Amino acid sequence: MTLTVRVIAPDKTVWDSEAEEVILPSTTGQLGILTGHAPLLTALDTGVMRVRPQKDWVAIALMGGFAEVEENEVTILVNGAEKADDIDKEAARKAYDEAESLLQKSENGNLQEQIKAKQALKRARARLQATGGLV
Repeated sequence: MTLTVRVIAPDKTVWDSEAEEVILPSTTGQLGILTGHAPLLTALDTGVMRVRPQKDWVAIALMGGFAEVEENEVTILVNGAEKADDIDKEAARKAYDEAESLLQKSENGNLQEQIKAKQALKRARARLQATGGLV
């Protein structure tokens, strides 16, 4: 028995396929989903989702949202998502370095600038981690 997994962003469906297992970046930590999981509705943090269609894992960078698990169907509604294969690793590394620099510069700025810089760093980290770049 398998799970039906759908990752839906506002502009496209990023993933719609069967899977053996899913690991989600929930707001309270990593959450593993297998067949027969109890019904669940959870908020998702910006981070990396891992899905295992067969024996190899596929990484997808998620930009926050919600996940619903019910009757072996996992529906994930997110603000944005990218499969690791679609992310340029060097560009992701550069964006991470720039976001880290921006955060350091914003430490003496106002609170709103700091929040924006932290969110940009979180998104850049998720994209880099999805490509296999360690952060």
